[in-house]
Amino acid sequence: MASATKIIQRLRNLLSGQDLQSKLQLRYTEISKRTQPPPNLPVGPSHKCADNYYCQRDGRRESVPPTVVMSSRKALTAGSEASGKPKRPVIPGTPPKELPLSVD
Repeated sequence: MASATKIIQRLRNLLSGQDLQSKLQLRYTEISKRTQPPPNLPVGPSHKCADNYYCQRDGRRESVPPTVVMSSRKALTAGSEASGKPKRPVIPGTPPKELPLSVD
């Protein structure tokens, strides 16, 4: 239909009752381009696009326990003991009244 003349195209559209020219190939605008840019992979165990064997990109071999840079608690020195005084839990609101024991 794309190679038909304008008169034949209009005659076909009139007889079919619809626009046949809108159904041509590549009618979708969201088709991706044929030439794609190379992927931009984040830096990590598999950031290379080629020569990336499975045994080299296994992330389990690169995992290590977390390192503590700074802590809000004071660290205990070697040989010292923690304070023996237990802390009471924080209760929101006013503290409850202590109930008197019955004298029965």
